[in-house]
Amino acid sequence: MRHPRDVDLPLTVDRTSGVPLGEQLVRQVRDLVARGVLRPGDPLPSSRALAARLGTSRGTVTAAWDVLTGEGYLVADRGATRITPSLHLDPENAPAATTPPSRTLPAPVRTTPPDLTSTPRLATSHDPTTPPAHPGAARRPRSAAAPSGTPLPSVTTVGGGRVLDLRPGTGPVTALDTPAWRGAWRDAAGATARGETAGASLQEHLSAYLRLSRGVVRAPEDILVTAGVRDGLQLVLRVLGLARRRTLRVAVENPGYPALRRVVEATGHTALPVTVDHHGLDPAALPTGRWGGAGRWDVSAPPDVLVLTPGHQYPLGGTMPVSRRAELLAWAREHGAVVIEDDYDSELRHTGQPLPALGALDTARDTVVTLGSFAKVLGSSVGVGHLVAPDPLLPELIRAREDLGSPVSRVAQDAIARFMDAGEFQRHTARMRRSFRRRRSLVSDALADLPGVLVVPMAGGAHAVVEVPDEDAAVARARERGVLVSGIGEYWTGRARPAGRTQAASSSGGGLVLGLTARDEDLARGAAVLREVLGGIPGGGGQRAGAPTRDAR
Repeated sequence: MRHPRDVDLPLTVDRTSGVPLGEQLVRQVRDLVARGVLRPGDPLPSSRALAARLGTSRGTVTAAWDVLTGEGYLVADRGATRITPSLHLDPENAPAATTPPSRTLPAPVRTTPPDLTSTPRLATSHDPTTPPAHPGAARRPRSAAAPSGTPLPSVTTVGGGRVLDLRPGTGPVTALDTPAWRGAWRDAAGATARGETAGASLQEHLSAYLRLSRGVVRAPEDILVTAGVRDGLQLVLRVLGLARRRTLRVAVENPGYPALRRVVEATGHTALPVTVDHHGLDPAALPTGRWGGAGRWDVSAPPDVLVLTPGHQYPLGGTMPVSRRAELLAWAREHGAVVIEDDYDSELRHTGQPLPALGALDTARDTVVTLGSFAKVLGSSVGVGHLVAPDPLLPELIRAREDLGSPVSRVAQDAIARFMDAGEFQRHTARMRRSFRRRRSLVSDALADLPGVLVVPMAGGAHAVVEVPDEDAAVARARERGVLVSGIGEYWTGRARPAGRTQAASSSGGGLVLGLTARDEDLARGAAVLREVLGGIPGGGGQRAGAPTRDAR
């Protein structure tokens, strides 16, 4: 199994901590080795690439690597820097896990793990006579969902050409049409027809990816392959609902991903919209059923499940800081709640310092479910994702998957595994990061200097949010000109949007959400039309409660 040198390790620097930047990197690499995130033979990012990502000098990184090489942690191997292949650490003598002071996590509120399932309690181990399996299903990968909502009114096409659909989740990932991708599918189909077994399985590749890029250390057999985030979410809700024998109370972000809220409701559970701020979901906004002080009694019961996007809140784009992540985990443990993390586009962060997945902070492995998907990188038609669950839930999830069957074909799993094994997935992801960064800049440049219009800064992702003076008028007039965009109002539960509570579109006007998967020339033409449209809209406070938003996860 191959690993690229540009892998995004969860390394950060804190310029306010008082600890030299190079020393911070040294401590973090020691910590990653001690926790098993980095293993013997794993590559480290090149000093040039890491310095560019962290905003430090290359000398800072090379000095840190020199220290670690002298300590025996690293070795130069054919132009690459790797963890020493023969490295062996006795856990009792391993260096202490040290992080910069500002990253120190508070002690958990509760010392015993929560009962994730109430009554009856789930088993916590596999039947030793029946090893867990993740069988492939007979169905082919699902294609992209058909457009939803009411038929579109007649529109004028752009320049006499076709309608440009710039809504999120609608455009193809055109850069994926490569000989390597087609070859991976061809080889996988042929091997399956011949009854041959691939080398490293998709679960093995996912285990390495989650460990190196997201800080989540799990064995391949602990990872379930899903048909995407929605498939993983409904599987978890099914298991929890059956175990607790009642309707679940599920907190969802507001604004948030409409498809996830629809999954909650379609599975018969109750969605509890919780307003987010510029850091994402705030635990202080969650009901607790306790005395609130000053004569206030919170009579609402706490949610059983929290569904959130801490790495890149959708659609507003905020990132949940470490302090709030720790607070959220403490809240969940105190109230016996399960946190479901939608880690939907962590591969596409192209600026700033990436944080580990929320599941990486769940060192007790008792609280967080991490859901991931290939949809943002490989396209929605691939229909493949993954699920990592807390230890108490894992046996029942595996059993449910076996009972229901896997919706992902063995050919699809094998094709992606071959694509990753050849290093093509990593190279394709790097190309997509560069592409989305360029396209975001294209939109920002096209809409620059318009009164009341702002392209909200984001650290990455496959969409852009644009604050506008009148959301309803902007969406309608863009449609008349043949350009389809989504309004922020489509992501809110209910028809009223609280003013001043969000990072983006905090004014009374609202905002637009644009997908960045269209071709450069189409995005440029669409952005030019939007500039004309927005330039002709006077300042105002129009609200929008539009048709259902399309999405692909």
